[in-house]
Amino acid sequence: MKNPNNLDSLAAALAHIIGIEPPEQAATANEDLCRYATDALCGQKADRVFMYNPDAIAQWIYQKYPAMLTQVKQQTDIEIPLCTVMPSVTPVCFATMYTGTQPAVHGIQSYTKPVLQIDTLFDALIRSDKKAAIVSTSGDSMSKIFLERNMDYFFYDTVEQANAKACELILRDQHDFIAVYNGNYDSFMHKFGPESMEALAELRCNVRTFGMFAELIANNWQSHNTLLGFAMDHGCHEIDGDCGSHGLDMDEDLNITHLYKVLPASKDSQ
Repeated sequence: MKNPNNLDSLAAALAHIIGIEPPEQAATANEDLCRYATDALCGQKADRVFMYNPDAIAQWIYQKYPAMLTQVKQQTDIEIPLCTVMPSVTPVCFATMYTGTQPAVHGIQSYTKPVLQIDTLFDALIRSDKKAAIVSTSGDSMSKIFLERNMDYFFYDTVEQANAKACELILRDQHDFIAVYNGNYDSFMHKFGPESMEALAELRCNVRTFGMFAELIANNWQSHNTLLGFAMDHGCHEIDGDCGSHGLDMDEDLNITHLYKVLPASKDSQ
């Protein structure tokens, strides 16, 4: 059974939480995430959002291997089950995530990486004088489809380099919104299968990376109201030859679970 809430509900929710108008054509904000953040911040708005975007971690993987994601669960407060969009491939799904629109609206309806021409969450942030950054490996969807905007882009050859830059940005504390993309689980899942030792090792890397970011943020953004997200784009399934794939209209590819945590500003820092 597909999750009832669509990925297109995320952009407006993030906009609401950081206190800006949503992208122009965004769907209605996800009520559960908005309610959680409002309660956790006692009605205040976040002034920092950090989105960690690992690729292809399906809800069924999350449910089948809970021990592997214990650290993520310990460092977050709420699970948001979502149904991503078709075709369930990376550029289509991230376009929906950060525009709040369906593929027929944002225009990416296949595995292509054109620069989006419609309003995005990044445009909404820029209009509100918020400083945004995307950190990604070069050539991947997150390094392509949101280009040509007045924001900061940091693209690298390896996941390790991208994550090191993200750590640097946390420590510099100059951005209101940071999105970090890691495609390593997806890459190994395609080659060896979703449950292979190789792919699950990369999943562990994603979990440790998120833990590193969460710890850095907790220790260095104490003067900010922060929303921290573990937010994948789509799921995956096994195919013949013990390889992995995604892109089909099936629960394994469409159902995902995002995890979030609000870190209110420390009273001592106010």
